[in-house]
Amino acid sequence: MKRLYDVVRIAAFVALISLCLTGQTKKHEYSKRDKAFYADPALVAFVNPGLNITINSAKISSAGAITVTYTLTDPNGQPLDAAGATTPGAIGMTFIASYIPKGQEQYVAYTTASATGAKLNTVTRPDFEIGGPGTSVGPGQYQYTFQAQAPAGFDPTVTTTIAVNGDRDLTSFNLSHAYGSATFNFVPNGSAVTVTRDVIRTASCDTCHDQLVFHGAHAFGMEECVLCHQPQNVDPTSGNTLDLKVMVHKIHMGSSLPSVIGTSTTPGVPYVIYGYRNFPTDFSKVVDPAMAQRCEVCHTQTSTTLKTTGGAQATAYLTKPSRLACGACHDDVNFANGTNHAGGVQPDDNECATCHIPQGEVPFDASIKGAHVVENDTPFFYPQNPDTAITSVVVNITGLTNTNAGQKPTVAFTLKDMNGKPIPLNNGNSCPEPLLPSSGAGSCLEDIQFTIAGPTSDYGYTSFGSDVGPVGYVSEDATVNPATCDASGNCTYTFQHAIPANATGTYRMGVESERVENVQTTFHGVQQEESGTPNSFFDFSVDGSPVTPRRTVVTRATCDRCHIQPFGHGNRRKDPELCVMCHNPSLTDSANRAMSTVPAIKNGPAQSLNFNFLIHRIHDGVNLAADGASYAMVSGGGQVRDFSNTLYPAFGPSGGGGAPYLQNCQMCHTQDANGVNTEENLPLGLNAVTNPQYYINPTVQPIAGACAGCHAAKDAAAHFLANTDSLGESCTVCHVAPAQFDVDAVHTK
Repeated sequence: MKRLYDVVRIAAFVALISLCLTGQTKKHEYSKRDKAFYADPALVAFVNPGLNITINSAKISSAGAITVTYTLTDPNGQPLDAAGATTPGAIGMTFIASYIPKGQEQYVAYTTASATGAKLNTVTRPDFEIGGPGTSVGPGQYQYTFQAQAPAGFDPTVTTTIAVNGDRDLTSFNLSHAYGSATFNFVPNGSAVTVTRDVIRTASCDTCHDQLVFHGAHAFGMEECVLCHQPQNVDPTSGNTLDLKVMVHKIHMGSSLPSVIGTSTTPGVPYVIYGYRNFPTDFSKVVDPAMAQRCEVCHTQTSTTLKTTGGAQATAYLTKPSRLACGACHDDVNFANGTNHAGGVQPDDNECATCHIPQGEVPFDASIKGAHVVENDTPFFYPQNPDTAITSVVVNITGLTNTNAGQKPTVAFTLKDMNGKPIPLNNGNSCPEPLLPSSGAGSCLEDIQFTIAGPTSDYGYTSFGSDVGPVGYVSEDATVNPATCDASGNCTYTFQHAIPANATGTYRMGVESERVENVQTTFHGVQQEESGTPNSFFDFSVDGSPVTPRRTVVTRATCDRCHIQPFGHGNRRKDPELCVMCHNPSLTDSANRAMSTVPAIKNGPAQSLNFNFLIHRIHDGVNLAADGASYAMVSGGGQVRDFSNTLYPAFGPSGGGGAPYLQNCQMCHTQDANGVNTEENLPLGLNAVTNPQYYINPTVQPIAGACAGCHAAKDAAAHFLANTDSLGESCTVCHVAPAQFDVDAVHTK
């Protein structure tokens, strides 16, 4: 055996020499998120990290024996030994077998196990078989016979699906586990597969979850989730069904579930699942970052424009509404007696589609899209009815004058709706409450606000006057000191505050606005709704120097991966480029703390609201307690908002769990043309961060101020402090590419 292993080593060495002669390196086949990217090329050439699984065939004998033949290879297509004897890394295997009964749409599992719990006692539910790899039938090829069998009289004419998963352990080479998975559809009698379950694709889930992996890397992707999470699956401890269409709806609704909220007379009940290995998970605090009523975030539709691909049954939620699926979110509806259901008693699903058509003519109706519409989305769902649908405000800054230091700038802009129709600004002087136009449709511009901040090299401590303070920006409402507009929606506004007399470099102007509109709805008459404008920006020089935009760190598009339309402070602020103008290194919650009626909060140290610290802390949420940290801020009116329990939805390579996986910085951070993350390697801020609550206070240096968002423990603060002196931070010595502890390298999976 040792001799064969030496032969493999020699072959790998020869391959490495060949690569060197051709000027190539194997490690660059891997992404910067892989440890192999940073490993020694000789080691990478020898190990060939990675795992590919190909299912070659599957069958069920007349006696019910289920057999699958599959192949294990590395990324170069070379066969792997599952035992790890002749190739690096032993591979653990997992197997699932399920079928779709004739006339049905969901799976039933052949692979099952018993589970016992307080509510349902002992049940038989889907499971996976851990073992194998089976019998070797060739280099890297194995034949596995399931412990489970198809029962006597099984139907050989129905779609059967096999899943094979593998875990290649490369930790002894200082590399990560490599995972692989594959599914295979077949009909036991040899007929063509014509029935499949393809409602939601894994890619839709991965936009927010990063990698859809569960149960300690024993289950991968939606293709495998549906094999077990179907009506056959229940939680015997809580009594909850684990049918995917119910479970996933409830999880994403989480804190918004009527059953969790409760009523004035009935207390809410937490939504808890005792899952694999009987471990309890409470989903009652989940807040869907996209808003749960945006069904198409998960039920992705095929769109050439959006470059998205939906499943073969992606429209099923529109065309086949059911009591189980709809009642999962609307779990205060009792279809048996008609409670909380405008349609009354529904003994089955036959009439659901009669009232709940895919899309109606107006928003907020009984149609599936209409009932789930989000205020800011209505222009995109209902563009054909501009008189009854919300039509977003579109503000474009067309130019600036008087932009030198010491001058009060005048901004020229256009004010129109998304259909190009001018919006009269005089509607914005006062919005009557409520709006009651006789036609049932009407609008007013609640406000339009311009913000100036600078310089773009790093926002923070610029003062625009004693009435503003050193917060680094100034905002003015153009409806308070009214702008002037012509009949075509061309407007101008002159700032009341001047650009600081000592200003240099490039400054930025951003705009936000909010429109209040009356919408005629089916069930609630005229309903007042709000929508905001997409934020726009204009960079300008205050001293004649070349205009230099602020560095790009994150974009609206990266935020949209999870949040779809992120918004703060109402519906007006949707773009991180606007967020950073105010949430700069000098901003804290001190002004809001002064409004608190709780002495400990009012007199306590201020919390930093610098954007990178704030965002890192919020997304790190549930990890903070383990580091002896938290993140709570005081908002307007003195209200405390505690984000210490936030669960970031990205999963790690071994599966989702109770702790968020924050190592994929590219989920939020942009990359340059070479694939280098533009900000976290390393944070490029110039200004010290005001952070009175932090271990290093009242200010911390810019790189430490950003990294402290996630690395919140005291020992991390000690490390930051030990590597900072009167000359500044020395972080770049160790943490910039290609140093040993390059930020990208230490965040690998």
